[in-house]
Amino acid sequence: MQTYILASKNQHKAEEISQILGEGYTIITQTQAGVGDIDVVEDGATFEENAAKKAETIMQATGKPCIADDSGLCVDYLGGAPGIYTARYAGENATDGENIEKLLTALDGVPTEQRSAQFVCVIALAEPGKETRLFRGECHGKILTEKRGKSGFGYDPVFYIEDLKQSLAELPAEGKNAISHRFAALNKLAKETRE
Repeated sequence: MQTYILASKNQHKAEEISQILGEGYTIITQTQAGVGDIDVVEDGATFEENAAKKAETIMQATGKPCIADDSGLCVDYLGGAPGIYTARYAGENATDGENIEKLLTALDGVPTEQRSAQFVCVIALAEPGKETRLFRGECHGKILTEKRGKSGFGYDPVFYIEDLKQSLAELPAEGKNAISHRFAALNKLAKETRE
């Protein structure tokens, strides 16, 4: 059984990652590991830099293997924005609705074929005495002109998967997990750590 500390206080995220990785892995939050008071400033220029910084900080504090993720939405027409600013695109404490509103305004009048985008997730694995490893997953789609669906969170209602003819917010949780950027990145991590 492989135990990793997740460089996050988010129990929901720990459970989601645990579910995706499946048997053989135990994921606990940094709070459960006794270092819930540490806040890592995400000041990297890339998802890779931010994920590595979070994992390495918590690994140094605990002396145990840690994983961290950094993820976001990259819209091709906007030069990769919102990117690392995905969660705070419309401001520091912006709601999902405000972020979506800003994105749709930025893409106002842009034709469908130019609305390609991808969700990106980078998982960093930091282990004592080893070099930090990075695993990147992507989920490709297009940005809709209006919201569709009620499930999911963040930008899911405007992120359309062409093969499935649905937005991420129209998919059941297990359907979304099977194609998500986080799933792709964690799959790579699982493959490498099981070998």
